[in-house]
Amino acid sequence: MRSENFVAFFTVCGFFIGLIFSFVKLDDLLDIFFYTVAITLFFHLFIHLVWVLIIKTNDLFTIKFDKHEYESVINEQIMQLKERENRITTLLKSLNDHKEFEKERISS
Repeated sequence: MRSENFVAFFTVCGFFIGLIFSFVKLDDLLDIFFYTVAITLFFHLFIHLVWVLIIKTNDLFTIKFDKHEYESVINEQIMQLKERENRITTLLKSLNDHKEFEKERISS
């Protein structure tokens, strides 16, 4: 999951938590607006702080990709598929020849 998705999710959660807190605890319209914005901003900044300090993005996204190993495995699989295709073709051809032979034998 990308970092933008975490930030957006926690910001929206903060907004709704702030909105619920404001409607439950406060009566003035300006206070409702102020506390909703403050709690949303707190959640937004908090998730950025968590993302920077706790989750080490450099360690998570350093994936070693061995191209040569990948290509050798893929080439081996391609060769196996070609071999199976040749076997199936040979079997189908022999089955077809056998059916034609039976047709000729029955008709004669």
